[in-house]
Amino acid sequence: MGGYYTYFSVFLLLAFTSSTIISVQGQGTRVGFYFRTCPRAESIVRATIRSHVNANPTMAPGLLRMHFHDCFVQGCDASILIDGASTEKTALPNLLLRGYEVIEDAKKQLEAVCPGVVSCADILALAARDSVSLSNGPSWPVPTGRRDGRVSLATDAANLPGFTDSINVQIQKFADKGLDIKDLVSLVGGHTIGTSACLFFRYRLYNFNSTTGADPSIDPSFLPTLRSLCPADGDATKRIALDNGSEGRFDSTFFNNLRNGRGVLESDQKLWTDSATQSVVRRFSGPFRGLSRLLFNVEFSRSMVKMSNVGVKTGLEGEIRTVCSKIN
Repeated sequence: MGGYYTYFSVFLLLAFTSSTIISVQGQGTRVGFYFRTCPRAESIVRATIRSHVNANPTMAPGLLRMHFHDCFVQGCDASILIDGASTEKTALPNLLLRGYEVIEDAKKQLEAVCPGVVSCADILALAARDSVSLSNGPSWPVPTGRRDGRVSLATDAANLPGFTDSINVQIQKFADKGLDIKDLVSLVGGHTIGTSACLFFRYRLYNFNSTTGADPSIDPSFLPTLRSLCPADGDATKRIALDNGSEGRFDSTFFNNLRNGRGVLESDQKLWTDSATQSVVRRFSGPFRGLSRLLFNVEFSRSMVKMSNVGVKTGLEGEIRTVCSKIN
């Protein structure tokens, strides 16, 4: 098995296009940024993530989601980690984020070995990658060299993609970050290891319209399952897997579920019902209209590299926080 993953990692590295590499390096980040200043940085982060994910597997999707939410607000600068009365983590879309203590644990260990060197933003990017690979997903080279931001405002979180967003709105929000439709579908595919609280989709099960009560895009045979997991008067904070039948395992079955009307979030299911994104979903299952099949692991990894370089601060911008939850 180890040989397979080594082979796949080499294949994945070669799969990145030269334009992606040039774009990433042009923003001031590069693979191996800490090679001389903190050579154990990535191994320390990975060991820390492995320890926490082994103890609590739900930390993996939590850390992936946290990195996504960080990058969509102020860029990938760890502003999501800052404590305060009106910081990003207090915004409604961020209230249920998990894993802050994991990042602080990694930071504490890095400060003991390489004080003032490794940014919280880089820890978060590495943690997202390691969370995916520890969930039977791919690994990829993470360009590092980000610096930490000094601004964190809850009001800036208004541009985060939402669970009721139309496809047009989702496409625009991703385009605003330099991400295209294939990136959108690929990154949402990260929900293969994700969960959602009932409060974010229960309205689809009971009060969606006056005719059927339920969202008609839900597979009728799947509806009783969802209703049993999230009763109308049940716990709104109860968390449900977003990839039915493949919980906790990173794979492409998420897209098969969308094709079969088994998407849990309304925004996810719309990837299939809207023609603007349906062709990409189809291509994760096989060739479509003369276009080759897309390999989910490769496309997800490529899109993660693009997203993790949105609005990065490098050089003399920002700072290297000593504690991730506080500005120096």
